[in-house]
Amino acid sequence: MASFVTEVLASSGKLEKEDLASKISRMSRKVEDTKEEVCDMINKKYGEFLPNLQASEDLMQQVDTVSKEMETLKSCIEYEVQQNIHVAVNEYMKLKQQLEKNTMIIKMLEHLKEFHSAMEDFNKALQEKKYVDAANYLEKARKSVASLKDWKTSQLPLLSSLSSELTVQRENLIYHLGDEWKRLVIWRLPSAKESAGPKTFHKVELVLSDVCSKDLEQKPTPLLCSVLQALAIQGDLQNKIKLFSQVLLKNMLKPLVTYASLELTVSEQQGEGTVLGLECLEEGHEERSTPSQVYKKLLLVLKTLHSHLLDVSIGDKKLSAILGELFWEEMSKCIIHECLVYSIPTNSSELERYNIVIKETEAFEKALKNMEYLQGDSTDLLKYARDVNCHFASKKCRDVIVAARKLMTSKMHNTVKINPESKLRLPKLPPSSSEVKVKKEVVKEEVSMENSKQLSACSLRLPACRISESVQQLMELAVNTLCEAVGSSTQCALQLFFTVRNIFQLFYDVVPTYHKENLLKFPHLAAVQHNNCMYLAHHLLTLGHHFRAHLPQPLSEGVATFVDMVPGFRKLGAQCFLAQLNVQRAELLERLSTAHNFCNLDDEDNYIAASKAVRQVIHQLKQLGTVWQDVLPVSIYCKAIGNLLNTAITEIIAKIMMLEDISSEDGEHLHTLCQTIIEEGPLVFIPLAEENKNKRYQEEVPLYVKKWSTFKELVIVLRANLQEIVDRWTDGKGPLAVEFSSSEVKSLIRALFQNTERRAAALTKIK
Repeated sequence: MASFVTEVLASSGKLEKEDLASKISRMSRKVEDTKEEVCDMINKKYGEFLPNLQASEDLMQQVDTVSKEMETLKSCIEYEVQQNIHVAVNEYMKLKQQLEKNTMIIKMLEHLKEFHSAMEDFNKALQEKKYVDAANYLEKARKSVASLKDWKTSQLPLLSSLSSELTVQRENLIYHLGDEWKRLVIWRLPSAKESAGPKTFHKVELVLSDVCSKDLEQKPTPLLCSVLQALAIQGDLQNKIKLFSQVLLKNMLKPLVTYASLELTVSEQQGEGTVLGLECLEEGHEERSTPSQVYKKLLLVLKTLHSHLLDVSIGDKKLSAILGELFWEEMSKCIIHECLVYSIPTNSSELERYNIVIKETEAFEKALKNMEYLQGDSTDLLKYARDVNCHFASKKCRDVIVAARKLMTSKMHNTVKINPESKLRLPKLPPSSSEVKVKKEVVKEEVSMENSKQLSACSLRLPACRISESVQQLMELAVNTLCEAVGSSTQCALQLFFTVRNIFQLFYDVVPTYHKENLLKFPHLAAVQHNNCMYLAHHLLTLGHHFRAHLPQPLSEGVATFVDMVPGFRKLGAQCFLAQLNVQRAELLERLSTAHNFCNLDDEDNYIAASKAVRQVIHQLKQLGTVWQDVLPVSIYCKAIGNLLNTAITEIIAKIMMLEDISSEDGEHLHTLCQTIIEEGPLVFIPLAEENKNKRYQEEVPLYVKKWSTFKELVIVLRANLQEIVDRWTDGKGPLAVEFSSSEVKSLIRALFQNTERRAAALTKIK
């Protein structure tokens, strides 16, 4: 009966469901038991560190058995559900949720099993120095722990123990790998306390201990490869190579570029391996290495490292490529600033030979690409070498500006004589195409257009004077720079041409400021500066015209000119000299102010003071005449001295004309003082060193001293009688009337003569 009922129930599916429910219930209890046992075992292993090998193996087998039963049960349920889904959706949903919970627990147990197995395999591989396998096992264990942490329902208390164990073992692996690296790659560096210099790096060595296989073809050993790959798996390779690149740059690559006296040696030493060392040559070696020497040294280092250390594939990249990315940018900057900059030619004639350096740079980069230090096309290093024209122009311009500034700030008193026959030494330039065409046209038809009236041979020539030697050198520097521009590329020619303009602009700005105090203090320097400015202005008129046709466009189309700077230089020279004249004029007036206005000269003290003032004025003018002699052009010299003398006598005339009463004794004294000026005044005109040539200029004093005739008339009046004064007036047509107005003459008569009928009669004749 029971079996019949069972068959009926089974046919209806009810018994099967009850069996499934009981099975799932039993399975849940079994899963929970297994979970507790596994967690207890794992906790004892990694939390309490208790040995339980046999129990753990039994548990692992138990986990596998439970997993298989779960899979069978799951398949059975899914089949049953599909058959009776329209009947028992609710019942099966509950069963399925329970099953999913059990499945999740089983997966967690499987991750724990994987972690345990990975850690066991890791320890075994680490002991056997199979570092790549050890790193992979450790990575597998890390993923298992990460999966356990991802389960939101997972609250296993031993997760912290597993994480700690993972961290400890990772650090253990990193320590072993670092230890192997230190044994294989050894640096011997100088003390940090030693001063910088080539001798500091004399004992720098890099030892690659047994890192190369014994085969004919030099390649890194399997041990080194496994160490590097294990570091890569653990993500520590980048830091290790970065540190290595920094030490390599600082202690080997950069010193080889910077110091020409350092040489690289590569040797094989028994028991140590391959040794790369730096040696310092004897002093007296050339200061800078050539690019060829630098490239040779660097390639020797990098080739040795490539064959013994860096020819290892890390993923899809070579280790040499990783190192290249880290050090190349800084290395190329060092080569540029410490080597290539100094190899740039200083003369345009040497530019052709620089092609050798460009080819050497190309070969250097090609070798680096073959070893995979570099990727892609040309780098900044090769671009710098190829842009030699631009760098040549920049270097030339910089050197020219530095040289020009040095000349401008040098002493001005070292002078050279310039004569009208003196010419600026301009180079012979090849005729331009336009000049050739013009000459051919002129040859075809020659017409005599000579004028009967010819200009003087000295027309448009600079008058004889003295200029600073530094200014002459400055002009030569400008000419030489323009010569460099001829035949250069357009960019280079433009840079050089505008550098020459900058030279003159710099002179305009720097010299008046730098020498400001001396230009006001020393009359000689003021005269020299005046000549310097006029000299530059004179040559700037034609300098651009001489070179224009030989320069590339747009310079040849009229841009190459300095004419616009000429007025500025003329004004600068004139202002400088006028400032000095104002200083001298103020000194003259100050000296004359001590003469007590030339009144009461019958008093001995007053006469002595007036006589001293006049003597000081004459002395000052003579001193200036001597200082400016043979320095200023004759015409400028005479105008300057004449202007100062005119200032002095104008002041004396004004002081005398202000006197209201001049006694006969005062008149004699005034006449004596004025006569001294008339006699000695012309003697201050000594523009030339040859005394016999100065007489002409001393006779031409009235041309340069505006009030000279007025002063001479005043001297005559001071000693003349009334009749003589009236005769020199001659009804306003005489020489006295030319120099003085009627009111001034009357004032003089009233001051010189007493009030008598004769004086009154004379005054009536002065109209």
